Amino acid sequence: MLTLGPIFRALLRNKVGALLIAIQIAFTMAIIVNSVFIIIERSQETKRPSGIDEANSFFVNSSGFSENFSAKATIEEDLANIRALPGVIDAIQINAIPVSGSGWSMGLQTEPGAEHDGVGTAVYMVDERGINALDVQLLAGENFSASDIRWRGNSASDWPDKIIVTEAMAKRLFPDLDYAQTIGKTVYINDTEPMIITGVIDKLQAPWVGWNNVDNSFLSPEYLERDSSSYFIRTEDGQRDEMMKQVEELLSANKSRVVQNMRSVDYVRERSYRGHNAMIKILSTVIITLTIVTSLGIVGLASFSVNRRKKQIGIRRALGATKADILHYFMTENLIISAFGVLLGAALTIGLNMVLVNALSLTPMSWFYIPVGMLVLCLVGQAAVFGPARKATSIAPATATRTV
Repeated sequence: MLTLGPIFRALLRNKVGALLIAIQIAFTMAIIVNSVFIIIERSQETKRPSGIDEANSFFVNSSGFSENFSAKATIEEDLANIRALPGVIDAIQINAIPVSGSGWSMGLQTEPGAEHDGVGTAVYMVDERGINALDVQLLAGENFSASDIRWRGNSASDWPDKIIVTEAMAKRLFPDLDYAQTIGKTVYINDTEPMIITGVIDKLQAPWVGWNNVDNSFLSPEYLERDSSSYFIRTEDGQRDEMMKQVEELLSANKSRVVQNMRSVDYVRERSYRGHNAMIKILSTVIITLTIVTSLGIVGLASFSVNRRKKQIGIRRALGATKADILHYFMTENLIISAFGVLLGAALTIGLNMVLVNALSLTPMSWFYIPVGMLVLCLVGQAAVFGPARKATSIAPATATRTV
């Protein structure tokens, strides 16, 4: 405590340098803490399970072009042939692929009428084998039967009267009920068209990984009667790559269509989260760079301070100050500067997070990021100043005397 007075007086004599370092620490803290928050949030998003058997699944598109091409007959034949291949667990026609970035979305509401708001949800059109092909678990209710599946033409705008929803969607529609209690409930699509929930599955993510409603999805019992069709295939463990070759050869035998865009779900997932991973790398680089720059600034200020106070240090040593006293003096001085910087940085961190939440639709930062960031920046400051402070302890009293 006895050294605080001299330290404050010394800082006031060089307040510009100390103030600049404190401001640098404040801005560094605001950027680093928000960057760490974004990195953690994005990293958690990349690890979210989609609900499907990603490692053993792939999809392929078939586009018919000949005049006598029959979409319905081709789809039925393709599914029968693919499902008969050894190594294939199941195959379905589907309108969209989870985490692919492209798909269908609708709104469901619990009351009819345009005046009621709907809950956004992804739509997957599948047949009665959709649950098995996607490898999702039926938690309540029942699966579609073969008689539930209808053919949807290009001009159709109506919807089947049965749907299977994800657990997240069931809870979103009926927040006061357990998901099992939503079986038999009526929801409305296109404002007034009723649909009955006949099943609840555990998890099936929407195609859009950055969507706030990514866990909201429902299965619709339909085939799409179109010349262009997508097949989703789930294979036995380790058979995916071999099955991709065999399915491509099988479908290519029909010369009245083009087989294209065969992709594994692993590939699609990596591509969808590529932006997240790039952001994590960029922010990590920013954090490292800012930490180094701030540390060098602290080192520079401390070194300048030590050189400027050689005489003062020598006199203190001559009057009985130990090396530990000198070390403590400069460490304390830096701690005061850092404390001022992190207090200012806390306010800047909160302000920057509010801006990011509004601009990027992020969730607000948890409170504990602030004290952790303050502690880390103070420790960085102490580590940076240790070298110059230790150098100061090597100044001998005789050296100071020769400068008189």
